[in-house]
Amino acid sequence: MTQSCAPAAEFAPTKLPILAVIGLKDPAEGDWGRLRGLQFSSLSRLTFVRLLGHAMAALLVLQTYQDVIHPAFLTCWMALLVGVLISGARFDRSMVNADRRRVSRQEMHRQTLSSLFVALVWAVPMVAFGPFGGPAERMTLWTVLAMLMTGMAVTFAAMPMATVVFTSLVGTSALAVFLLEGEFTIAAVVAVFVVIVTIGAVETARAFLGACVAEAGMAEKSEVVSLLLREFEEGDADWLWQVDANRRVRTVSPRFAFALGEDPEDVEGKPLIQLISGAAWDNGHFHSSLHDLAERLKRRESFSHLLVRVNLRGNDRWWELSASPKVDENGAFIGFRGVGSDVTEQRESAEKIAYLARYDTLTGLPNRLMLSEAVGDAMGYAEKWRTHCAFLMIDLDRFKAVNDTLGHLVGDQLLALVSERLKAIIREGEVCGRLGGDEFAVIVRDASDVQRVGDLCEAIIASLSLPYEVDHHMLYVGASVGSAIGPRDGSTVETLLRNADLALYRAKDEGGGRHCTYEPALHAHAEERRMLEFSMRHALERGEFALMYQPVVDAITEEVVSFEALLRWNSAEHGFVSPVKFIPLAEDTRLIVPIGEWVLRTACLEAMNWPDNVKIAVNVSGEQLLDPYFPETVVSALSYTGLPPHRLEIEVTESIFVRDGTTAQQTLENLMGIGCGVALDDFGTGYSSLGYLRRMRFSTIKVDRSFVQGAAKGNPESLAIVRAVVAMADSLEMSTTAEGVETEAELDMIRKLGCKKIQGYFFGRPMSAIDALGLFGRKMLRAG
Repeated sequence: MTQSCAPAAEFAPTKLPILAVIGLKDPAEGDWGRLRGLQFSSLSRLTFVRLLGHAMAALLVLQTYQDVIHPAFLTCWMALLVGVLISGARFDRSMVNADRRRVSRQEMHRQTLSSLFVALVWAVPMVAFGPFGGPAERMTLWTVLAMLMTGMAVTFAAMPMATVVFTSLVGTSALAVFLLEGEFTIAAVVAVFVVIVTIGAVETARAFLGACVAEAGMAEKSEVVSLLLREFEEGDADWLWQVDANRRVRTVSPRFAFALGEDPEDVEGKPLIQLISGAAWDNGHFHSSLHDLAERLKRRESFSHLLVRVNLRGNDRWWELSASPKVDENGAFIGFRGVGSDVTEQRESAEKIAYLARYDTLTGLPNRLMLSEAVGDAMGYAEKWRTHCAFLMIDLDRFKAVNDTLGHLVGDQLLALVSERLKAIIREGEVCGRLGGDEFAVIVRDASDVQRVGDLCEAIIASLSLPYEVDHHMLYVGASVGSAIGPRDGSTVETLLRNADLALYRAKDEGGGRHCTYEPALHAHAEERRMLEFSMRHALERGEFALMYQPVVDAITEEVVSFEALLRWNSAEHGFVSPVKFIPLAEDTRLIVPIGEWVLRTACLEAMNWPDNVKIAVNVSGEQLLDPYFPETVVSALSYTGLPPHRLEIEVTESIFVRDGTTAQQTLENLMGIGCGVALDDFGTGYSSLGYLRRMRFSTIKVDRSFVQGAAKGNPESLAIVRAVVAMADSLEMSTTAEGVETEAELDMIRKLGCKKIQGYFFGRPMSAIDALGLFGRKMLRAG
């Protein structure tokens, strides 16, 4: 008997207990209402067969007992049997659609009662008729009942409850009769038969339900696969493709045809390579990926995620193909079947990410990562061919001033122009890139020509030092270069880069605008700098700093009008350290802020010992001016010492205005507001002071010593600059101080040019506070 099961994976349990199979219990796992529907749906299909079986069995009973039992009793029994069978048949017909719905407990009880009534009717012949016949009649009756039990087990295979009820009642009645008649052997046979039929019915039902669950699972998997294939085929980027043994396209799917930009009927039967190679099919210039695909198809081997560049209607696209060879039932190769997708966007995104990882987005030059790899390649080349390579590290001078003054947009445009100039300088075998910020690098793959490295560095400095025009601004920045030769100056990439950086630091330390090569002594210099920094951090608390005072005199009367406080450091570990060495270090480490506070307080305190008309000038760095608490520091020093504000003059250089002009101007205006003077030191050495002269009323403009010495030697440019500065200062009601006056000739020239104050060794070197105090009372201070 064959019975089908509807897909039921969503309600299928993982276990089938006996009580649940019989129908006495509904476990929590699974939807047993639906499973009962699968069981009960078989009733309607075999109703006629069951009725026919019962009819034949009833006729056999009537024939057996027609001479033994009164016809009236037989007729009544027959009528009763027909009634219960018709009632059961009606119920069976109501179960036609049971496989598509849930069966209720009420319907289950009704079917059980129907089986019970049938069993009771069939128990009547054995109980009521059996004792009146002989052993032969009883054996014939048992054979008929056994036939019915077997038939119930078969026709009710999906419903063991009906078989169990029928077999139990009828079998028990037969067993009782045979025992009462003393026929014990037959009784034993009856008992064993009843047990076997009952167990068989239960196991058959369990197998039936298990088959239904398995069939439902297979149906669900088939449905899921069909759904996935349908969704895959209907997707935006994926398709199925197939070629025959001759590599011609077969069974073209709509999505594949759409990807090709053709109609399915126009594609069918054409070679795959022809469809995706574009013009290369005619000229023979195939992309390497197409060669790879053709080779794999020729070798009849599986492949997956193969990237292929295709050309469709003149446009290049990237496809990702996977396929496996197909064989027929005889094992003969019949082609390939596979899947594909258009990954052009993903590949372009990946290429963009790879580009961003290796190139600088602002300049388009290789970035630090790619430069490091290029250095590694160059060093490998140098080792292989026993030659040298070079790494040049470039830093722009005064770039931060431009960036801070004119904004990052102008700074970025300037960096782009710098990159263009670098690319114009380098030759084949040389690579330039941007390390970050305003640092660039050039790699010379073959540096066996040492002269070329030096010439390249000089060319870089000269080119990058030419003026730039950006947004109507004429900008002047220079460049410093540090170079290291590999493998002489470093056998690893990291070492070579670090040593080039040390050389660059030396070039910057020497004033910039120059090229320095790496020397082993630079490590000692770097170590010395580190040790100096460590010692400087404890110099204040150890009292190692001292102030020296250089007099500034009136150009006519030669009387002292002020002193400039100059910081000196006598370190316990390093001895006397030059200000040229430790002042930049203090600024770099921002130790200049606490040191500057000490200088202010000490200088003001010493000035209280001088006549009331003598001022004290204190140099202030850009780091101090950018400190938001600097005005408070000045006010605190004046309050602590009692020095009147008009006797304190703050000296600043032009560089602080270039670095952050707005903050510097606001800070200095606050100081001028409380009465302090502000002197502009080293005027003329920068390039942006004139604008600030219009906006700020400096008390003094100090002319740099280079112009003073040049004027004394008759240099026309220096003479013109000094005259212009004096005239401008007079018109703005500012005083002028000539720095670095050391000779009689320089003094005479400065007086003729109209400078009001003079400072230099001619009138006095920097001296201690005691010596400075001893100067007062003299009218003339000529040192020589």
